[in-house]
Amino acid sequence: MAFVFFRLLKKRAATLIGGSTYRFTLSSLPIPSPRTEQEMIAVQDQSAQESSGKHRSLHQILGGGMIADVILWRKKNVTVGILVGVLASWIIFEVAGYTLLSLVSNVLLLLISILFVWAKAAEVLNRPPPPIPEMYLTEEMIHEASDFCQFHANKIFSAFNDIARGKDSKLFYSIAMCLLLASTIGRLADILTLSYTSVVLILTVPALYGKYEDGVDRRVKTVHMEVQMYQRVYIESFNNYYIQVKKWILLKKNLLADV
Repeated sequence: MAFVFFRLLKKRAATLIGGSTYRFTLSSLPIPSPRTEQEMIAVQDQSAQESSGKHRSLHQILGGGMIADVILWRKKNVTVGILVGVLASWIIFEVAGYTLLSLVSNVLLLLISILFVWAKAAEVLNRPPPPIPEMYLTEEMIHEASDFCQFHANKIFSAFNDIARGKDSKLFYSIAMCLLLASTIGRLADILTLSYTSVVLILTVPALYGKYEDGVDRRVKTVHMEVQMYQRVYIESFNNYYIQVKKWILLKKNLLADV
């Protein structure tokens, strides 16, 4: 059967290439010539230019505003500060072995100790106290926070009710796939490593893509066209092979039935 399949694959490849006596080898599959590749890319570039009015930049796709500026390194100080903070937290938690509770406790202990000694020394030396603003929560801030939490909590509860009552199948499958993906990733890496990796990828991959966008898009289009070409060859060859095998099985059944 394997021999029959390769014979059919040879005939199909020869038909697509246009040669009647074509010797099949692994390197003889229809590989587009440089001229054909350039022509296809030129056609796609022309269509891209025609639809340039509808084309959105990477900054617009990321939502614009400060978040997009930070991701695309338009605010380099903020982006570098985030990366340095992530690196410092990775060293503290992963290398030094601190836990979140011990780190917060030590930082607060150091802060209040410095402020207490500063305040006492200011009283003795007749100096001004530490410049600390008065901290308190207003009713307006509490109402805004509660409204925000209530709105998002109600959205979550509404989605849960729709899934539990079978009203939204699409939402169920989407959430199920997300939870399955999160469970799979969670088995491969802990939450801290995943967080560090995600931040680094978010702050590097979009910026690199934005810098080399034209070249990346051109190469992706070329690879996509080549994959489609090979896919058509192999699918059609496999279909022909399947049809031949099916006919052979039916013929064998008929012969056995006649006997």
